[in-house]
Amino acid sequence: MMGQKIDTRAVGLDTGLALMRWLTGAENLHYGLWTGLEITAGNLRRAQDAYTERLFAALPPDPLRILDIGGGAGETARKLIALGHSVEIVVPSAFLADCCRRNAPEAAVHECTFEAFAGAGPFDLCLFSESFQYIPIMDSLPKCAALLAPGGHVLIADCFRTDAYLGREEHGPQPGGGHRLSTFRAALLSVPFEVAEEEDLTEAVAPSIDLEQGFFNVIGTGLQRSSTELAQKKPLVSWMITRLTALFVKRKRRERLWQRLTERDRTSEAFKIYNRYLLLKLARTD
Repeated sequence: MMGQKIDTRAVGLDTGLALMRWLTGAENLHYGLWTGLEITAGNLRRAQDAYTERLFAALPPDPLRILDIGGGAGETARKLIALGHSVEIVVPSAFLADCCRRNAPEAAVHECTFEAFAGAGPFDLCLFSESFQYIPIMDSLPKCAALLAPGGHVLIADCFRTDAYLGREEHGPQPGGGHRLSTFRAALLSVPFEVAEEEDLTEAVAPSIDLEQGFFNVIGTGLQRSSTELAQKKPLVSWMITRLTALFVKRKRRERLWQRLTERDRTSEAFKIYNRYLLLKLARTD
């Protein structure tokens, strides 16, 4: 219909998943673990598989009833089900919910935010695979406590900001994200959980940033070369494209996108300064 807003998020997710499917044969949206691997696109699948292996190694041994919170495209749920676990997925995106139903048809899919999730427990495990950062801590941990069975666990693999990060105004856009680690540790004092296992995976994860930035720079090189050719040989076409772009994309967004495509400020070294990527298993204590 005329006048409907374009769903740029769905377009971006669809494009990203198509790229990952083409590169790796799977629809994983998470980082990889690069220990012992050359940082190339050809090794991305191996790095992502290493991440999944490490994540699953932290699972309790028995078949579990798992709530996969922010379950991406359903790849993790599919693998968990193949191991004999029962999985329910919470995902707020209609596009990703459809992907989950396709990739993990045995899983129950709840198309909502975790804050709005009204499903019934008890679950043996609440899983946050790079989704913990998107949910307020005052909502996530207490709700997990209410949904878990006695002796249940929360398993988190995600980025946390270090105290070195003082905000975009101070440092500009920096890779990574998530809750401030000191804030998270303080929040743990007020919920019935203790840290049963913790591993810092920052060094192993950080090369993902360099690989991602290299991909954007390849696109940027092509666009720069095309723009130069058009300006020299088809100046009217170049002017029209520039004007049309200005009409539909705000200046600040254009500048941020061009910076992402052509510069190299987003590096693994910056990631390691401003983030800690942690694997955390929390045990319910009450």
